[in-house]
Amino acid sequence: MPLQKVIHSDSYNYLLFEPDCNEAKEQLFPTILFLHGAVERGSNLDDVKRQGLAKIVEEQPDFPFIVISPQCPRGEYWSVERLSVLLDEAIASYPIDPNQVYLTGLSMGGYGTWHLAAAQPQRFAAIAPICGGGNPQVAHNLKNLPIWTFHGAKDNVVPLSESEIMVSALKAHDANVKFTVYPEAAHDSWTQTYNNPELYKWFLQYQRELDVD
Repeated sequence: MPLQKVIHSDSYNYLLFEPDCNEAKEQLFPTILFLHGAVERGSNLDDVKRQGLAKIVEEQPDFPFIVISPQCPRGEYWSVERLSVLLDEAIASYPIDPNQVYLTGLSMGGYGTWHLAAAQPQRFAAIAPICGGGNPQVAHNLKNLPIWTFHGAKDNVVPLSESEIMVSALKAHDANVKFTVYPEAAHDSWTQTYNNPELYKWFLQYQRELDVD
């Protein structure tokens, strides 16, 4: 199914990818929320497809996840509140398995991934921030969330130390964290990450911790 452009007045406009569903209509799909980097900000949704997961799903129509790729307006940064509104509406509107929602993003979207997950860890089954950074003071919020983070050792835009700080803080809380450093990669550590089938197999190992009343 081709990418659909969805205009959302209360949150972000986004690209929606849905797998072809040949089974019962009741089937629910694992879903990835993908946050782009600073360069893709603006008002043209086609820009979101330049790189990252939105590009992958356009090239791989058999991709087995629903993928939601919002666009952040020019001059702004990812907002936890607006992403939360978007996610609520998406779960109500599409055949999303709420226990298999995964979060990933690159560069500015890597920062957005860390911040959204720390603010609302109960929403996600696992996260994969790429070449971003977060606030180590709230690492305890992430201690029960599976995390696989990626960075290029030669990144001259977002220093490797940004990921190292978060990983150290998470390990202090005995968190479930994996850390992949690409020795020769500069800022683009996302192309090889999103082209790696192991990332998607890893996501699917996890389901959200169910809320206990």
